[in-house]
Amino acid sequence: MQQITNNRSEQEYVLDVDGERAVAAYQREGDTIVFTHTVVPPAIEGRGVGTRLVRGALDDARDQGLKVVPQCSFVRAYIERHPEYRDLLR
Repeated sequence: MQQITNNRSEQEYVLDVDGERAVAAYQREGDTIVFTHTVVPPAIEGRGVGTRLVRGALDDARDQGLKVVPQCSFVRAYIERHPEYRDLLR
């Protein structure tokens, strides 16, 4: 399985699949992480890549004790569909 990486210098979580890179961009503000947008290249859409990426990013936020602000509509929809992540919302 591909590894989700937190590229702190670029403030983005990344997941490389078949030579393509999916990205969940964020901004850290103290103990809060604001997810600003998610990009999944068309070549790897429809394969659950965005879902895996966002789940990994949210799990990492939880591990760090961060609160989440889902400005990104994809992240917001994921949390709405997965109530086990609602406790992360700021």
